[in-house]
Amino acid sequence: MTRPAAFTGLVGVEQPIVLGPFGGLSSVELAATVSNGGGLGSYGLYGYDADRIHDTGRSLRRLTVKPFALNIWLPIAGKAEPTPSDDEFDRYVQPLSQYFAELGLPLPARPERYLPDVDEQVAAVLEVRPAVLSVVFGVPDISLVDAAHERGIVVVGTATTVDEAVVLDEAGVDAIVASGTEAGGHRVSFLRPPEDSLVGLFSLVPQVADAVSVPVVAAGGVADGRGIRAAFELGADAVQVGTAFLATKESGASAAHRAALRSPEARSTVLTRALSGRLARGIPNRVTRDVTDPAPFPVQNWLTGRFRPTAADRGVGELLSLWAGQSAPMQREADAATLLAELIDGIDASTRPV
Repeated sequence: MTRPAAFTGLVGVEQPIVLGPFGGLSSVELAATVSNGGGLGSYGLYGYDADRIHDTGRSLRRLTVKPFALNIWLPIAGKAEPTPSDDEFDRYVQPLSQYFAELGLPLPARPERYLPDVDEQVAAVLEVRPAVLSVVFGVPDISLVDAAHERGIVVVGTATTVDEAVVLDEAGVDAIVASGTEAGGHRVSFLRPPEDSLVGLFSLVPQVADAVSVPVVAAGGVADGRGIRAAFELGADAVQVGTAFLATKESGASAAHRAALRSPEARSTVLTRALSGRLARGIPNRVTRDVTDPAPFPVQNWLTGRFRPTAADRGVGELLSLWAGQSAPMQREADAATLLAELIDGIDASTRPV
């Protein structure tokens, strides 16, 4: 299928390389570095309210005049946010109490909400006017797509299956990230349970490229020039690189997380719901081994988020969300600009999308 525009021309960047949007682990410095180097820097806005979104937009524009993307999580259709009672909340806290005690933290009280209102987030992103609004876990409705287009914002959806990609294409998004099961972090499936949507990138990209009319971005396990060239041969118009950039000193990952990415344990990632209540790929640790019946999302993510910052500050990697893709052992560079330059050098002109 012939697509109307290469991804680079669509979003106004020089290189077909996208920074993975790390919800909770993004940094302004990393996103700006990738944008300034010719790629598309991305920033994940998970948990951000409107004020913080505006602040992030201003911070990014202080460091770059190049295009950047902001990413939000959409509510999965038909799945309302859980509203546990006090008793239910206490039951959810109990399996985690050992970690709070270990860190000398009080047990948390039940909050009024676990996440900001998504409509508030959308309104703030539209006011910031990034070059790209990327979404995960769902399909943006037509009013959102139209509002973004009216402001000159490109809308990018994310699919873990061909069926999801087709639905996104029909909804009018401008490009689609095809996220293979190799990718680190959350599995962003929305039509079927993520356990039933585990498609490897080698199978996913060519099928999505054949099925949709918009540019396709390959994500999951892409860590060097070989992966980029393979993705282009399979029909991708760009690649999204996450874990390799997560390991750089500019990322929002803690020192303990970055050390784990360089450890032998990074060779054996697992899919787990222990840290957030949603299926995600990361390096196994005490939490992934101990927590076998987590609270539903976003309750579990909120609860572990009460002790994870302290664990990060103290270098306790066993109590962190050590998100990592299956190609984590391939990352080498500690500097984002150097990594980006190596990725660009690895692009073969004969396979580069035009």
